[in-house]
Amino acid sequence: MPRLQDISIQRVRELHQVHSFLQSARVSMFGGRIASLEIPEDLRHFEETYLSGSGCMLAALDADQSVQATIACRDYDGRFAQLDFGPQKVVEVVRLFVAPQFRRSGVGQAMLDVLMRHALAQQVQVLYLHTHPFLQGALEFWQRQGFAVIEREEDPLWQTVHMQRLM
Repeated sequence: MPRLQDISIQRVRELHQVHSFLQSARVSMFGGRIASLEIPEDLRHFEETYLSGSGCMLAALDADQSVQATIACRDYDGRFAQLDFGPQKVVEVVRLFVAPQFRRSGVGQAMLDVLMRHALAQQVQVLYLHTHPFLQGALEFWQRQGFAVIEREEDPLWQTVHMQRLM
């Protein structure tokens, strides 16, 4: 099993560094629920989303400089009308993908720790994210990291679980 000490975590400055990893991970995790060739809006506007405001994207690189995991945060845009964070400064944690061979190695936790230091430096008050029950182990991972469920949607396709962690 690969080891955490064999990984370096770096800030992503250009989408091309992680694009193929992200696309492959999205298709692997979400399958027929997404249009596999579509580039999501946040990636189409990478610089605006992850290189400005409180945004940040990180990649875990192995000794060969291959991407083995990603995580990112972006300014929360209020896209879920039912969620009200009031005047608090909120970022949305997104794009945590870990290559299968690095799962349960501590890489996800290490990446979240770096992302949280970034958020604290940006004076973020709330980390928000959503996940889905069909992503095996995801809900439990986030709960171990101190995130609490704030709402569960009943949509039969996604069953979105909204979570937050106060900083």
